[in-house]
Amino acid sequence: MAGIDESLEFKSVSVALLTVSDTRTRENDTSGDLLQSRIEVAGHNVAAREIVRDTIEGVRAQFQAWMDNPSIDVVISTGGTGLTGRDITVEAVTPLFDKVIDGFSVVFHQESFKTIGLSTLQSRACAGLAQGTIIFCLPGSNGAVKDGWDKVISAQLDSRHRPCNMIDLMPRFGEV
Repeated sequence: MAGIDESLEFKSVSVALLTVSDTRTRENDTSGDLLQSRIEVAGHNVAAREIVRDTIEGVRAQFQAWMDNPSIDVVISTGGTGLTGRDITVEAVTPLFDKVIDGFSVVFHQESFKTIGLSTLQSRACAGLAQGTIIFCLPGSNGAVKDGWDKVISAQLDSRHRPCNMIDLMPRFGEV
């Protein structure tokens, strides 16, 4: 049966948080604060947190730096997944993906639809695997962060989630 098997050991992972925005600062980055709090309450380590302006080069460089860091297991970004000209997170990160996690976008939109209806169409939330690092890109709103973490990401980053989870797969990401 799907869900958390309390008889199994929880395995903590190191997560880096990226807020993509021209307007957010540490003082007003409420979506980043929400993510950090939820990640820590879940028992994971927030190993790094940055805010990067909406430029493909800057965003890509930050993702790459964390992918190159062997102590970072997961990167979660918030912001820059919309439809406007400044929304460049998807363009910045998807060329780095070795594998796209197509199901994330599908499930995220299903859950988001329950909250905001057809407005979910305006999001290009995505996920992938890059150099063995799991990457999730969420919209910048607090509601989207809550939906993304609470209803999708948290279970896949819980080693006790059955029938399967991404943590159990991590040792095999480098297989050839």
